[in-house]
Amino acid sequence: MPFVNIRNGQLYYEEAGQGSPLLLIPGLGGVGSFWKKQVEFFQNHFRVIIHDHRGTGRSMAETERFSVDLMADDVEALITQLDLSDIQIIGHSTGGAIAQALAIRQKYDLRKLVLSATWAYGDDYFRTLFGTRLQILEKIGMHAYEQFGRIVRYPPSFLGKNPEFLQPSGNNESGDAPTIASRIQALLDFDSRNQLARIDVDTLLIGAIDDAVTPHHLWDELAEGIQGARMVKLPEGGHFCPQTASDAYNTHVMNFLQGRG
Repeated sequence: MPFVNIRNGQLYYEEAGQGSPLLLIPGLGGVGSFWKKQVEFFQNHFRVIIHDHRGTGRSMAETERFSVDLMADDVEALITQLDLSDIQIIGHSTGGAIAQALAIRQKYDLRKLVLSATWAYGDDYFRTLFGTRLQILEKIGMHAYEQFGRIVRYPPSFLGKNPEFLQPSGNNESGDAPTIASRIQALLDFDSRNQLARIDVDTLLIGAIDDAVTPHHLWDELAEGIQGARMVKLPEGGHFCPQTASDAYNTHVMNFLQGRG
């Protein structure tokens, strides 16, 4: 299995397709398989690279405290050890925070940036939501935490038609409870507002207007800080719109990556 070395461990990654590198960074769950529908679509046009965050999936790393910068360091190690250039990055939710951190560093040959259902700073709504998720995890347990997460990630209409998405996975790919708690705290600590002006790459923000995890007013605030940023608001899809509205999502992103939108 392919790994790259990171601080105190190894990062698992997969590749598909050929062409310029397209790096897909997943959200809080941390596993690259989140991007299944995007890999299937974009591998016909790009060298698509996915990975599991440290402490999730097949990645192995001793971590006492998570931070967005630490996870960005891991992606930087992936970029360096695979000798990537002319890079395009899509980051979803937590992955969008990581993508911002990478773009702010201005250390890479970054050509396009897609920030998907993400934020620059968590407002009171965001902090209450994730604080509640943290309390559920710590006081009730993993099963209730996972169940609540499914309810807020997907639109009610989607869950009504696809009840299998309400069923527990049972695989613990996102890590144990202490790992998840530390990852949530990393999101609450993240604040890129004062550094957004350093993002000087062509940028698209995309998400669904019925997103209950990162509501679209958070992307509005993020877009205001990035000069020339474009935005696409899908009419539906919830927080996991790359999965639930993949056709529209993939089309808009492809148009942007290929300079058509």
